[in-house]
Amino acid sequence: MTESVKDKEFVEYVVKMLVDNPDAVKVDRKIDEMGVLITLDVDPKDMGMVIGREGMTAKALRTLLRVIGARNNARVNLKINEPEGSTRGNREERHEVRHEDKPTEKKSLDEVMNDIQI
Repeated sequence: MTESVKDKEFVEYVVKMLVDNPDAVKVDRKIDEMGVLITLDVDPKDMGMVIGREGMTAKALRTLLRVIGARNNARVNLKINEPEGSTRGNREERHEVRHEDKPTEKKSLDEVMNDIQI
């Protein structure tokens, strides 16, 4: 395995370990004047696993790719393609729906403490 392809194989290996449908993972590698671009496609159902909570998994992958790139004197970027037919709404819309589904009852601190005590 050559040094220049380790970044692609790294992404492919890690993502396949994360997702439920590893056969749907497609990784493409292109080199241009900006450096190396790794493009990732996954099954729409696995998108959440790749992105992670608040984007932390994707951020970690990008950080590790920068380290691999630095060792090879290359700039490596990761692009995660949004799957076709995605129904992801705007952040505000999702946030409002979440609160409508879970009505919360406001309690005082004393009421919460009484509920906790045995």
